[in-house]
Amino acid sequence: MVLSVKQLMSDANAVVPKISVDEARKLVTKENALLVDVRDGTELAKTGKLKGAVHVSRGMIEFRADADTPYHDPQFRKDRPVVLYCASGGRSALAGKVLKDMGYSKVHNLGGFKDAADGGFDTEPA
Repeated sequence: MVLSVKQLMSDANAVVPKISVDEARKLVTKENALLVDVRDGTELAKTGKLKGAVHVSRGMIEFRADADTPYHDPQFRKDRPVVLYCASGGRSALAGKVLKDMGYSKVHNLGGFKDAADGGFDTEPA
């Protein structure tokens, strides 16, 4: 079966809950959620990132999240909540779906960087 971007997005949004800035902040502060920026490096260079976020571009998420690869980032643990964001919420939804497929159960989509920053999330240089 051939899938379109529209279908991929629909599938991702169906399994990765979109959360508010306040919900994300609570997950990060109270549950030690891993905050992940999946934008490209050029985007980060222009805007910075949310404070405390780890940068993993969309194309590397599987490799950083899988403990059996040499690229694994030990901050990725299946028992730890993960909050993803990008520029508008599309790539973070797709990345979240992949994490769900890999066995991560507590995965959330914060949506876009600008909305999170405007909503009160502190930022820092990349």
